[in-house]
Amino acid sequence: MNSTEVSHRRGWSVFLDSLRHSPGLGRLLFVRLSSQVTDGIFQAALVGSILFNPERHADPLAVAGGLAVLLLPYSLIGPFAGALLDHWDRRNVLLYANLLRGAIIGLVAIAVASGAPDLVVLISALAATGASRFVAAGLSAGLPHVAKREVIVAINALFTTLGGAMLSVGLGITLGLRAIFGDDNSGSALTMLAGIVLAVVSGGLAHGFRPLQLGPDEPDDPGKSAFHAVSVGLWHGARAVASHKTVAAALSAIGAHRLVFGMNTLMILVLTRQMGPGDGLDRVSLVIGFTGAGALLAAVVTPLAVARVGRYLTLMCALGVGAVAEVTVLGFHFAVICGSAFVLGLIGQVAKLCGDVAMQVDVGDAVRGQVFSVQDAVFNMAYVGAVTVAALAIPVDGHATVLVVLGVVIYLVGMVTVRALYNRAEVTGEPAAGQQAVTDPAA
Repeated sequence: MNSTEVSHRRGWSVFLDSLRHSPGLGRLLFVRLSSQVTDGIFQAALVGSILFNPERHADPLAVAGGLAVLLLPYSLIGPFAGALLDHWDRRNVLLYANLLRGAIIGLVAIAVASGAPDLVVLISALAATGASRFVAAGLSAGLPHVAKREVIVAINALFTTLGGAMLSVGLGITLGLRAIFGDDNSGSALTMLAGIVLAVVSGGLAHGFRPLQLGPDEPDDPGKSAFHAVSVGLWHGARAVASHKTVAAALSAIGAHRLVFGMNTLMILVLTRQMGPGDGLDRVSLVIGFTGAGALLAAVVTPLAVARVGRYLTLMCALGVGAVAEVTVLGFHFAVICGSAFVLGLIGQVAKLCGDVAMQVDVGDAVRGQVFSVQDAVFNMAYVGAVTVAALAIPVDGHATVLVVLGVVIYLVGMVTVRALYNRAEVTGEPAAGQQAVTDPAA
């Protein structure tokens, strides 16, 4: 048995031991799972109420506009608000953000039931989405406080991927409730209300942590007010990313994938409507299922890949495989699209897991929440920008060859960027990614 295999087995042994004995690790997992089932229910119910509702109609530009309203404003304020995760007790942030999210979901349900215009519904949903991202950033920033450092890759893979699977569970619950309550405004609103219960459960679980158990150990800019923390949040988060090239490289890979994923999302929404009878919801759900299955596999693949070849080669391989998978979409056959969705779900989650580990291991606790909020901004702005470009370029039948080719180019540019940033890290003497973890050897 070689040294890598020994290291990997030791890492998983410590990982399993952490699940049994680390105070708060299991509780944090259940907070994440309940929170992301809430997200799955709310997001699926929201999309269903606008795109697959016989009382409403949305063309590609309307979808792009809706996503911009839903995501871009939080992308702009998120890095500032993320500073609060490094200033306030993260336990309290998780508690109150979940309760606030439940209340806002109720208001969105009322707006849907009353037949309010799409713009009103989406603006209301903006606040709920902001609270959800606040919760997600808090969970990621708090993980190093309940997980042993040497197994952070494996634990993060489990947490993040199970959380992603819970989004699919939420989608399944939504489909079941739509079958019971109907797909009109009233049925969509009743379906959405299920998210309130799980948001309250998630908040209650978060309340079980001890004060400051999730950090921060020492607030960023101690002695300063919360207003000061918010006002400098973007600067501190961006500065931390710029000073850690391994983090910047991971965010570049994530951003490249989100650009392609955004274009593919709108293209698939249009394609599935043209591929058979009905509104295409069943076909969209199948593609989402394949994407989720790929993301689930990433929980196994990522720790193995990082243990064997390091974060750098893992990111490079993920982007290269993504480029190949995107090429296969050019045939515009539904079966091939499902296969491509599986692969892109896998490599996208691999990049996300590598990014999370870089931020949890390479960045100090005092600014970790702000860095995770910068990641959210990269996620959302790349995604919405790509959907907007796709809305302007996509033909009526969805066969957007130009967008597919552009997606391949974006993945290749991402590879060049990651390589350049890692070269820069070596020149500046930044510690190699992974030297601090048993399961993450030097790249």
